Amino acid sequence: MVFGADKVPEIARGLAKGMRTLKDATNDIKNEITKSAEKNGLDSSITKEIGDNLKKVKDDLEDFTGSVKRKL
Repeated sequence: MVFGADKVPEIARGLAKGMRTLKDATNDIKNEITKSAEKNGLDSSITKEIGDNLKKVKDDLEDFTGSVKRKL
């Protein structure tokens, strides 16, 4: 993809905001699952699996944004 130099900061801010939103949502989801599992006496180890999957998504996004940053 090719963007004009004037659009790069805007794109970077958008990506950073999206990553922050994803991280916040991830933490909220993990907390809700853990609370619900503990409340119902269930094994909360599922939160580790969910966390691992979400970390993979985060790592993939960081790989992508890293390549964008390198091209600046």
